[in-house]
Amino acid sequence: MRSGFLSPSHRSKRLFVAFLYAVCVGALSAAEPPVVPGLDHKHPLNDRQVGNVLLNELRCASCHEGVSGTDMKSAPDLKRVGERLKFDYLQKFIADPAAMHPGSTMPSLLAAESEESRKGISESIAHYLLSLQAPVGPKEKAAKADASVGRSLFHGIGCIACHSPRDESGKETSTSGDLSLSHVPAKFQAGALAEFLLDPLKVRPSGRMPDMNLSREEAASLASYLTGDAPAPETQTPDAGKAAAGKAAFKKFNCSSCHQLDDQDRAAVRSGPPLGKLDPLRGCLSEQPKTAPNFHLSASQVKSIRSALADSATPPSSADRIKMRLTQLNCISCHVRDDYGGVAADRDSFFHSSEAALGNEARIPPPLTQIGAKLRPEWLNRVLYDRERVRPYMATRMPHYGEIALKDLPALFAEVDHLGPIAAPKHGPADPDEPSDPDDLSAQDRNLRNTMRTGAQQLLGDTGLNCISCHNFNGTESQGMKGLDLMTSFQRLQPEWFDRYMRNPAAFRPGIIMPNYWPDGKATQTTILDGNTDLQIKALWDTLSLGRSARDPSGLRSPDIKLVVTDKPVMHRGRSRIASFRGVAVGFPGGTSLAFNAQNGSLAALWKGEFVNVNWKSQGAGDFTPIGKTVNLPPDVAFLQLKDEKQPWPLMPVLDKPKMANPDPLYPRQHGYAFAGYSLDDALIPTLSYRCGDLSIEDKSAPNSTAGGNALRRTFKFTSPKADTLYFRALTGKIESESAMIFKTPQLRLSVSQGQSILRPMAGREGVQELLIKLTLPKGTSTFTVDYALLP
Repeated sequence: MRSGFLSPSHRSKRLFVAFLYAVCVGALSAAEPPVVPGLDHKHPLNDRQVGNVLLNELRCASCHEGVSGTDMKSAPDLKRVGERLKFDYLQKFIADPAAMHPGSTMPSLLAAESEESRKGISESIAHYLLSLQAPVGPKEKAAKADASVGRSLFHGIGCIACHSPRDESGKETSTSGDLSLSHVPAKFQAGALAEFLLDPLKVRPSGRMPDMNLSREEAASLASYLTGDAPAPETQTPDAGKAAAGKAAFKKFNCSSCHQLDDQDRAAVRSGPPLGKLDPLRGCLSEQPKTAPNFHLSASQVKSIRSALADSATPPSSADRIKMRLTQLNCISCHVRDDYGGVAADRDSFFHSSEAALGNEARIPPPLTQIGAKLRPEWLNRVLYDRERVRPYMATRMPHYGEIALKDLPALFAEVDHLGPIAAPKHGPADPDEPSDPDDLSAQDRNLRNTMRTGAQQLLGDTGLNCISCHNFNGTESQGMKGLDLMTSFQRLQPEWFDRYMRNPAAFRPGIIMPNYWPDGKATQTTILDGNTDLQIKALWDTLSLGRSARDPSGLRSPDIKLVVTDKPVMHRGRSRIASFRGVAVGFPGGTSLAFNAQNGSLAALWKGEFVNVNWKSQGAGDFTPIGKTVNLPPDVAFLQLKDEKQPWPLMPVLDKPKMANPDPLYPRQHGYAFAGYSLDDALIPTLSYRCGDLSIEDKSAPNSTAGGNALRRTFKFTSPKADTLYFRALTGKIESESAMIFKTPQLRLSVSQGQSILRPMAGREGVQELLIKLTLPKGTSTFTVDYALLP
């Protein structure tokens, strides 16, 4: 049979015959076909688009040049798989993936081998993978696990969006379109499942198993529920001879086309024919694949893939790419967009809220219809990449999918979703989203703005629309229902969406309990701002733009709270003017404190004396303000892998305050920084974890008792996959060099333990210098210390 696509008429006949055969026998394979949960929900995709999703989820472009791989799923990282999985499971899974993990997207590569050969090859590859694990170091103390807590988490935070719910005995109650977890007890070594659940993107960077924002205790409890009794420790050690044979087999069967290992050729060889020579009736798509990978595809999956291949020259539109990506990631199991997606009837009872009186809006994740027109781009990035949350009452958690999975999704939303300009006529001075200097306003406009803000206070408070009876305001909890904080509105929302939503909330969220205060465009509060609908809505938007400086409406009070440090360190996380919206403050006994900017990965400030005042003028744990004078440090990313010491340091973008817009919302991420959380030792001293490219960094500060009461020692532990050079930006300002390792500003003395110091002028800042420390790091782990001493 010749290769290449057949003529349209001949191909159509053969496709029809193959399809008819598949319908008659019910499926092309007795094994369960690969499961992509989104394709079992109310998705909007046609046959060709379903095929494109499958092409990406099955990684067809890994073997076939010319096949679209725009949004292709990345394969799991196998470099330390021997530390995670039981050897017996690993060997059996390689031999027959579908038998060990029903619904797996991993094909059988050994189907053409005899049973004896298949067993030998899979065993040797398992030994090879086992040999890749690093030397076992000290492990963290196991977190306390409670299987009953795990059961509540599994059924409450959103796991059942992709996985089957379970009955009281632990039996899965549904299988259609769900990813079964029945194989999990046999799969993971003791403690490995909890570590995986804590940071699944480390092993599966594609985000198909997203990070559910679990604490260490929650991960341990969920693992306990899923595995039952703790699995016995693994004792298998790799056999050198079998490992060598396994390495050869790994290469022979082209496993590196999907799974790349450090010692494998990074440019994997495509083993299948290119797109132009594909025969859609042979190979992986044949009725019974023999020498080709066997995915155990269903008849409908084969039909869809053939449809996609037949029309591969037509690229999907941006709107279609959104539909396909939301289906790929199964966002549509929780979110509605346009006329597709949404919580299925058999899963509705698993979505809960601590504020049940708020209705479905408090328990069902919000719709994604016009989400690109609703949210400001920088806020959408915060939600997708930085785990920003505004609905603490919702039990279901927004998963963290990671950058590989999300890629250009925010840009696609911004491109496709539009509402158009506000049709209502403008009233009053410049809009909050437009730059304006109060000194440039006429006296008439200043008076009107003051009148508008007074009117907005009335509308928000208990003498007007009483919005605060259902919504928190500026961090202060409502005395009634505790809906999302109104003061996040300006940060989150686009003005066009806010205007239209306020005029008719039910048009955006049918069934919402929020009343329409301007039915048919007419204000129900006729005594405030003369009952002018346009002016009232604009006044609310203007007041919400003031952020923390907005005056409280009538009926709302929120006193500050002083946090006091006694004999143990105190840690507080929240927004701060000196440490961004992801600030971390730590106060130590003796009166020395620090603030860390977890958004950019920089030590933001040091101070001596009392700790912080906290108020609840925003979401989360509350804003904090240092008590006393602070020594502020560079707010930009602190570590970089520069080309050389002359390369300018990329500075944190300056926010456009009138628009509240960040000109580069991905600034830290574009320079390799990613925050990875923190842990506390027995003395309650935190260790902050983050990354700089491939480097992992653990950052721990504690009082330096040998240097007096005003000093802190900051210890960095680096874990590097290879020998590398790293630059640390330690100081900016007017810096004096006391020696090669000691530097001073008028407020601070800094000492470093090693490295090459580089003191250079700061570009564009006359008289200002910056201190870089060039560190030469070995492969593996190394440490570096910095001592900070506050000067009188």
